[in-house]
Amino acid sequence: MQRALVIGAWGGIGSAIADQLAARGADVTGLSRKHDGLDVTDMTSVDRVLGAQTGPFDLIFVATGILAPNGASPEKSLDQIDGAQMAEIMAVNCIGPALILRHAPRLLPRKGRAVVAMLSARVGSIGDNRLGGWYAYRASKAAANQILRTAAIEIGRSHRDAAVVALHPGTVATRFTRNYPAHSKVEPEVAAENLLRVIDDIGPAQSGRFFDWAGKEVPW
Repeated sequence: MQRALVIGAWGGIGSAIADQLAARGADVTGLSRKHDGLDVTDMTSVDRVLGAQTGPFDLIFVATGILAPNGASPEKSLDQIDGAQMAEIMAVNCIGPALILRHAPRLLPRKGRAVVAMLSARVGSIGDNRLGGWYAYRASKAAANQILRTAAIEIGRSHRDAAVVALHPGTVATRFTRNYPAHSKVEPEVAAENLLRVIDDIGPAQSGRFFDWAGKEVPW
């Protein structure tokens, strides 16, 4: 990758991706709420920050998202569903990536290999849902996956060498997962290595698909 745009570069996975790309010699542009005022729930903010980027970027990596609003936890049962909290999760995890993807066609090269990779989660897979719970988070990721797949079709018409994919990073040791000590976790640096290894093998034939950190396809 010669030029990369990492959105959510202040987070655990995003910062590790940016660091490893820079170590490879890539020209990395990192965007975040903390440093750039990027609020993915605000279309004006997204258009201002993304509109200032000129591209073209060989890789656009979207690493934004929340598990639950501050002070809340994922629902374990139907009676724990809260409409306001669900709306906030959907705004960050689904509408946010959609607003970002609006800028992808302009920021990608018209010719030559390019990848748009969006962090998703296996729990967003409808076909792989065997445990239940986590209603808002699951729904937000499933909706984001649909938006990404649809965007892949559109982008593929004008950027035939580009691939647009969803990636499941596994359970990563970040602020995102600190309240779940029972889960086996990998460090962000390891997750970044895994994800970049998958991205290295991605081409147009894989566009519109969902892969885990080991390169195995995840059912929608």
